[in-house]
Amino acid sequence: MQEMKFNAAAVRDRLVELVRKLAREQGFSRVIVGISGGKDSTVSAAICARALGRENVYGVMLPDGRQADIQDSVRVCEALGIRKKTVNIGPMHQALREATDLLGENVPEGDFPVPFVPYSNFNVGPRLRMTTLRYIGQALGARLVGTGNLSEITVGYCTKDGDMSCDFSLLGALTSVEVVEVGLSMDELPRELVVKPPADGLTGKTDEEQMGLRYQDIHLYIRQGTCGDPEMDDKIRLREKNNMHKRRLPLVLDPFAEKE
Repeated sequence: MQEMKFNAAAVRDRLVELVRKLAREQGFSRVIVGISGGKDSTVSAAICARALGRENVYGVMLPDGRQADIQDSVRVCEALGIRKKTVNIGPMHQALREATDLLGENVPEGDFPVPFVPYSNFNVGPRLRMTTLRYIGQALGARLVGTGNLSEITVGYCTKDGDMSCDFSLLGALTSVEVVEVGLSMDELPRELVVKPPADGLTGKTDEEQMGLRYQDIHLYIRQGTCGDPEMDDKIRLREKNNMHKRRLPLVLDPFAEKE
């Protein structure tokens, strides 16, 4: 299947229109965006600033302890002229670990211990970020912008009750490759931040290192049906299947439904 030509400027302008339309229909004027310094949040904030005015976009930086590239997040906010705030979720993360006693050192008699599982702990960061954004957003009367892209969603590189929780998904129909192209069409954005290798800001690894997949391959799989490597296609397809539950609302078990 031949890939359709992607018109980044047209897609960018259409997204601006859609944000304005949604704001009119739902009666809001402010949005809040978690700013990581990566391409997705950078492009999302820029589109919202064009749609609603930079004074109505609130960028929140959410390091978990120390974040080596936090200045990239600051640069995004300053380049766009949006309002900015930093909330370090590190103390919250540590407090949660202590409250649940993940190391199992002080388990009261009769309670079960909670083992330390790296990925369970890793997903705490995105969830605490979402909770923080929800807290601030509701206080400001602002809608929470989802910044995840279609490539991440397809292979499940996202967190339930974390970055998957939002009031509207701005980039959910665009692959990672397409988000970069849209970003490069916006002169107000620092080019190096748009093309910077995506990373979660929590583990010190890039997204591709974490997944063992290339975004270019995922893009081709989505848009053409194959990345050209059958083995890699199978790997992407399996991840897509296994993570489909993240793309759906919670399953309702209905005891009144007819038996199959």
